[in-house]
Amino acid sequence: MRQLSLDALNPTFQKVQYAVRGELAIKAELLRDKLKEPNHGLPFDKVISSNIGNPQQKGLDQPPITFTRQVAALMEWPELAKLAPNVFPQDVIDRAEELSAEIGSVGAYSHSQGVPFIRKSVAKFIEGISSERDGYPADPANIFLTGGASAGVSLLINMLINSPKAGILIPIPQYPLYTASLAQHQGVPIPYYLDESNGWSTSVPSIEEAIAESHKEGIVPKGLVIINPGNPTGALIDEQTQEKLVQLCEKYSLVLLADEVYQANLHQPETHPFTSFKKVVSKLQSPVPLVSFHSISKGVSGECGRRGGYFECTNFSEEIIALLYKMVSVGLCPPLAGQIGVDSMVRPPQPGSPSYPLWKKETDTIHAALASRTKVMAERLNTLPGVSCVDSPGALYLYPQIKLSKKARDAAQVAGKETDALYALALLDETGICVVPGSGFGQKEGEWHYRLTCLCPGVDDYVGKLESFHLKWVEKYGQE
Repeated sequence: MRQLSLDALNPTFQKVQYAVRGELAIKAELLRDKLKEPNHGLPFDKVISSNIGNPQQKGLDQPPITFTRQVAALMEWPELAKLAPNVFPQDVIDRAEELSAEIGSVGAYSHSQGVPFIRKSVAKFIEGISSERDGYPADPANIFLTGGASAGVSLLINMLINSPKAGILIPIPQYPLYTASLAQHQGVPIPYYLDESNGWSTSVPSIEEAIAESHKEGIVPKGLVIINPGNPTGALIDEQTQEKLVQLCEKYSLVLLADEVYQANLHQPETHPFTSFKKVVSKLQSPVPLVSFHSISKGVSGECGRRGGYFECTNFSEEIIALLYKMVSVGLCPPLAGQIGVDSMVRPPQPGSPSYPLWKKETDTIHAALASRTKVMAERLNTLPGVSCVDSPGALYLYPQIKLSKKARDAAQVAGKETDALYALALLDETGICVVPGSGFGQKEGEWHYRLTCLCPGVDDYVGKLESFHLKWVEKYGQE
């Protein structure tokens, strides 16, 4: 029998790249293990995982929302309400009983599209009945609960890629889920560039240029990905630009894929509010097919490990909805723990309920911490030689640009690395801070960046390490 080899496998597997958990993250885990040794010899005492938006990860330690965990606990073990009668507020007990009546045991499969009752709650959230969202109708039949937003993104890209010449327009810089999914499903990424000089704004002419280039190469654009608020940039798109993007999709018959998982992460809501594409499409009465994605992993929920999310389809025919249902049925159902997390996200405690004061305190504290850290980090990074950083009004990240000298570029070439990857590896080795180089997200030729989260506590010490490292780097390699 011959050994199983790479050339015997699906070739798309080797094309998939996912920088967020790539070389830097793998090395960070090795260093974390080394720190457990009595005489580890490393110049730091902890590894800080600033490479991924994983709020509750050890070391970042964003506390979970009590209401979410209490409901989850009673759903896992309903007897707790009797065994600890004074522990759970009445609204938590009522919520768990209500969900139990609809779901039964969380150990059973649910409807493949997600628990109907929870999909109705999501629809009310989108409509604005239980939130400050859109004010337009939402149909639970067009809502699919998923194991995190990523599962929905992969499914929709898979659906749209109908030939080797089918492509999806993706922003650069982009979250690498999109290029990874396109590689897996043999689609073509069609990059369009965000404008860093204008706060990482989305340029409609840039997208039209990308479409024209794709046509020259015989590529058929099938969809347009918009990440709003942006990842890795944190930028928010104003409503006027959103309307132009919808009209562009009408002009070129594109499906609009709206990644809105950071919609609750707003650091400057007065000046940079979030408006959903569902609201814009509805207001314009546009026929554009729209898929809107949301997740419990971000916002103030931060429940990444529960794998909960949803997508809503707008302007899709019943035949396509039925096809999507058939495909999700192959996976039987999304995780029940994630579905219950979605319910807690879209139906939080309301004023006057027993859980509301604590919920309000916890969520306000998280919002304030993220806004403060983002502001401090951007201000201090901008004082460093050769560094420029857009102050992010949303999401969980900053994406500073770094000028890297010819000496540094030559060293990277010798090492067989991208120059910003060499910078990030050196940062990890010297400080224990793990970031993602901009080459993993895409960037203009001759530019270098890195993405880091704003989740890290002890921001003064954290940024101090970034500053100290950068100054040493400049001393070693010089400035451009």
